[in-house]
Amino acid sequence: MKANVVKEKENIVKLEITIPAQDAKKAYDNAVKTYSQYVNIPGFRKGKAPKTMVERQVGKERIQQEALDRLLPKFIDEAVKENNLDIVTQPELTAVKFEDGKDVEATLKLEVKPELTVGEYKNLKVDVEDAIVPADAVDKSIERLLNQYSQVVEVKEKRNAKETDIVVIDFDGSVDGEKIKGGEGKNYNLDLAHSNFIPGFAEAIVGKPLNEEFDVNVTFPEEYHEESLKGKPAVFKVTIKEIKERIMPELNDEFAKKVGNFETVDALKEDIQKHLDAQKEAARRQNAESAIFAKVMESVKVDIPESMIKREFEALKTEYEERFSMQGLSLENVFKAQGQDVNKVLTEEAEARIKNTLLIDKIAKDENIKLTPVDIQAKLQDLSRMYGVDPQSLMKQFSTNPGVLSAISQQAINDKVRAFLADNNKVNYVVSAK
Repeated sequence: MKANVVKEKENIVKLEITIPAQDAKKAYDNAVKTYSQYVNIPGFRKGKAPKTMVERQVGKERIQQEALDRLLPKFIDEAVKENNLDIVTQPELTAVKFEDGKDVEATLKLEVKPELTVGEYKNLKVDVEDAIVPADAVDKSIERLLNQYSQVVEVKEKRNAKETDIVVIDFDGSVDGEKIKGGEGKNYNLDLAHSNFIPGFAEAIVGKPLNEEFDVNVTFPEEYHEESLKGKPAVFKVTIKEIKERIMPELNDEFAKKVGNFETVDALKEDIQKHLDAQKEAARRQNAESAIFAKVMESVKVDIPESMIKREFEALKTEYEERFSMQGLSLENVFKAQGQDVNKVLTEEAEARIKNTLLIDKIAKDENIKLTPVDIQAKLQDLSRMYGVDPQSLMKQFSTNPGVLSAISQQAINDKVRAFLADNNKVNYVVSAK
């Protein structure tokens, strides 16, 4: 086989391949045999008709195409490896010359990764924001545990709602005298201390009595997702139908045994502190990897072709559309509500993604960083924990979808390169001023 590479425009190259005549003849004859098994030729059993009869019945061009389909993948692969071509799309056959007894001459158009240059990415000194564990983190964790094991009981005595109560309410909202679509509810449980309602709503219920209708006046936030309600004053007619309070368990050794088989409260606190320390180290590592990668990215120079940006743009758009549609939202409306141009945002994100991937691939190639089955298994374990699915089941699903498996492999190599950068640069942890 002979292969000639001609660089054309941007990241497009022309690949000219010459396939030896003997290989072409063998592939052609095999294609004839394949067709002879399926075509009906009067006077001959399937598979027994002469070559000339099969050619007359099927057509030489069709047989040649079958032969090319068998020949080209092998020879293209050899040519790509021989010439170190880093292709990003399937090769496109633009011309072919296939004559009996002669070498086959095929011309293909290939899109290759653009050339990327990067400055020094080892032995850098990078300031990294430190991860801080608040002084009261253990106490807050204990408080969450106590809440988790608390009991919610109805208040039997006649009293007004307190800020720590959970209330069961009926409510009906209106703006400018018109009812709000979806702005009413019956027997709704509202935790007054942890409300995600409109700001001021829960606070206005504190101090109100049972079974008496009252008005709650609030203003919808300017960033509210519903355009027609942004910044609008609203009135909700509210009735408290039931008041509940949370009964907290006592923090003692019995409680420690109940939540984790710890002998004492001190042992429970020590275990919590151990987890907090581990979380801090994981956060520090993540901060370091992100800061170092961003620092290295500053030195990257690359001209990304429009064709690559367009493909990544369309892939991103599809991702966003699927994600928002699951929430009953549309891509355009979400970005419009945020005051953003969807095309501008997705184009910038597409360019950033491509640049990121190109940098990862270059460092992996230059440093001979390769994936192993263990790396893929570790990534599957991460995904299985994230989605609560068995790793083997995930692998079975992904094996039928090469695109998803490729994305997982890219994530895994991304993790290895970022870890390599973190291990080969100097980090100075600093405390943020905020």
